[in-house]
Amino acid sequence: MADSPLLPIPPYVDIRRSKRRKRTVSAYRDGERVVVLMPDRLSAAEEARWVETMLQRLDKQRSRSRVSDEKLLARARDLACRHLPEAPEPASVRWVGNQNRRWGSCTPADRSIRLSTRLQTMPQWVIDYVIVHELAHLLEPSHSARFWKLVHRYPKSERAEGYLEGVSAAAHLEMEDDSLQA
Repeated sequence: MADSPLLPIPPYVDIRRSKRRKRTVSAYRDGERVVVLMPDRLSAAEEARWVETMLQRLDKQRSRSRVSDEKLLARARDLACRHLPEAPEPASVRWVGNQNRRWGSCTPADRSIRLSTRLQTMPQWVIDYVIVHELAHLLEPSHSARFWKLVHRYPKSERAEGYLEGVSAAAHLEMEDDSLQA
């Protein structure tokens, strides 16, 4: 059986080759673009096959997304009412694919919260923890003692912190300081 002909690489795909990358190929969405990271030594045919494979994986991952951005916002509002009633209402909560060193982020100035798409396959109580963590940033921008008191109002915070720490360790992720907790 012959290999199927390779499709041309779409113009929205950025390929980044690295001499330091030896075996792994990875990809992520960055807005409307797809970034594919691969070893420098791959041939053009291998490059095209990997791009095709990674686009299929990203499409499958996107279709598995269990929760829409609208549902995330509703979930954040519910969690804020239950655990942080004094927090300002978030203006937006959405999934993003460009957070490789953190689970979520918050911009208090515009009340926007972003969650890494890597969370989508995790249990809901872990996603809820990261949402509460980011909601706490609407009240306290730094990771101060006051901030952690707010976060630990969520009853499963310690369990979720351990879960995320385990996932990070198993994947050999180099997370930013304090980001193991969200």
